[in-house]
Amino acid sequence: MRLVNMKKILVTGGAGYIGSHTLIELIGAGFSPVVYDNLSNSSLVALQRVEEIVQKPIDFILGDVLDKAQLQKTFDKYEFFAVIHFAGLKAVGESVVKPVKYYQNNVAGTLNLLEVMKEKGLKNFIFSSSATVYGHQETLSFVEDMERSATNPYGQSKLMVEYILEDLAKSKLDFNAVSLRYFNPIGAYHTGTIGEDPSDIPNNLMPYISQVAVGRLEKLSIFGNDYDTIDGTGVRDYIHVVDLAKGHVAALQYLVNNKKPTGFLAVNLGTGKGTSVLELVDAFVKTTGQKIPYVFAPRRSGDVPVCYASSEKAKTLFGWQAQFDIEQMCADTWRWQNNNPNGYQK
Repeated sequence: MRLVNMKKILVTGGAGYIGSHTLIELIGAGFSPVVYDNLSNSSLVALQRVEEIVQKPIDFILGDVLDKAQLQKTFDKYEFFAVIHFAGLKAVGESVVKPVKYYQNNVAGTLNLLEVMKEKGLKNFIFSSSATVYGHQETLSFVEDMERSATNPYGQSKLMVEYILEDLAKSKLDFNAVSLRYFNPIGAYHTGTIGEDPSDIPNNLMPYISQVAVGRLEKLSIFGNDYDTIDGTGVRDYIHVVDLAKGHVAALQYLVNNKKPTGFLAVNLGTGKGTSVLELVDAFVKTTGQKIPYVFAPRRSGDVPVCYASSEKAKTLFGWQAQFDIEQMCADTWRWQNNNPNGYQK
């Protein structure tokens, strides 16, 4: 039986860090998400805790985007208004070592999803892209119409999907694809019950810092202290995950309200402010009172020195802008990690 609901949204990777926070904002805005996740870097506990926060059950399907038959079954069961596509691998360093794995999951998996959407006549797609599609740029603030390139296979996989979405939008004039290019999501929901919980040693900076603070890791390795930046360490645009989640809902509401086809639309989600690694460590120490021992290590292959967003387009089109500052991001991260020293594992 097909369940028809124009507020029904398929959220691939919905049990993950960004996905779980987005579920809360979707439900708060009146949407009804269905989560499709293979749980490779996520947890059912996260979904259960989201259900506790929103006081509603959430439909969950255990599935991989590489499993086309399972995708087809899912689309047979529900009639969706849109797909928000988070499912994908996301570690820059690992992508350099295992490029085929990244192209398989991130590109081939997305093609499966788009093919099934086409079969079912579904035309609204929100893609979890990345600032890595900007590659190396001479200017510091990245705007959406810049020439794109990528410096690592992870970034290449995101860029390939953007090209696919652009071509699809040109060939099907009623297809709407919003590519949200986000920068560095950190923080956690204010309850401290959901947050970032990497399945292995963290590849991202903030969970590494918080795991050092809680005693799971001995010290932080800072990759590169010889960049041409304020203190030699890499500069990034850190955005609170709740702000990011709200950005996805704003993009979705834009598609709901916009009666004309949008084609392919690339939109940055960031704060517009750059923070160095050392500045983030310092903010965490000052906000939480926890000590973070660190050592400098060689630069990581594929990393760029400076990367932050111009988010004017998101403000103009969606009426969205980031609200939380670095101190709030640090405080919320620490609340989550301190309440859950081992993440979602008991």
